Amino acid sequence: MFKHAVLFSILEIAARADHPWLYIETHSAAGNYDLTSSQSRKTGEADQGVTRLLDMGQAPEPLGPWLDFVRSCTVRNYPGSPALARHCLRDQDRMVFFEKHPAEYEKLSRSLASDKRTRALKEDGYKGALTLQPRSKERLIAFLDPSYETDRDMEALADWIPRALKRWPKAMFLVWMPRFKDERELEFGQFLASLDYGFVAGTHWPPESDKDTALTGSAMIGLRTTPAMARPAYAIGEALDNLWSR
Repeated sequence: MFKHAVLFSILEIAARADHPWLYIETHSAAGNYDLTSSQSRKTGEADQGVTRLLDMGQAPEPLGPWLDFVRSCTVRNYPGSPALARHCLRDQDRMVFFEKHPAEYEKLSRSLASDKRTRALKEDGYKGALTLQPRSKERLIAFLDPSYETDRDMEALADWIPRALKRWPKAMFLVWMPRFKDERELEFGQFLASLDYGFVAGTHWPPESDKDTALTGSAMIGLRTTPAMARPAYAIGEALDNLWSR
């Protein structure tokens, strides 16, 4: 919820710019999800998150625009980050989505088939993204949402971001990061946040497991972003913190 609501808010602000965007995702996944499917219901995550929020009726104000869009899509077609980008960005903006997993790529490719602004590429997002370059007058936004299943995921991102900052001097970067019970992400997040100006915003919920790998929150790091983009990120994090405390 935090990740998608923040991304939605930032892309809405980006769409007001007087120049076109090249928007890149390095780990796009399927694009849309059926939250009523047996696979989605295994963890019960949606029941504790977005479906709970939808059932509340009156959502916290900072989450309203994103939640209205989710409601229009329905829980059988929950919009992931590619769908959010397609909704928020404009006719003059281009979008490139990378996804290596064969089944996820097929779903993503089908969901983008009718949108001429988009390309889905079945290849490593880190390598593939660095081959791209904004056209004349375009600015670039890169959204990074790796799995963080192993320490190598953090190492790969820590290696890629400085190279990307050098390749695209005017680009903006949005990095989603989970928060773990053992705080394994803390030093890594501090390193990323120190690379350039921007913001760090997040939300934290009570741990539901004693395992060190248990997730206890979610964060977004924005590099080379504007104060206007930081404000909704902070507001969404605060709104969700208040929700978890109820």
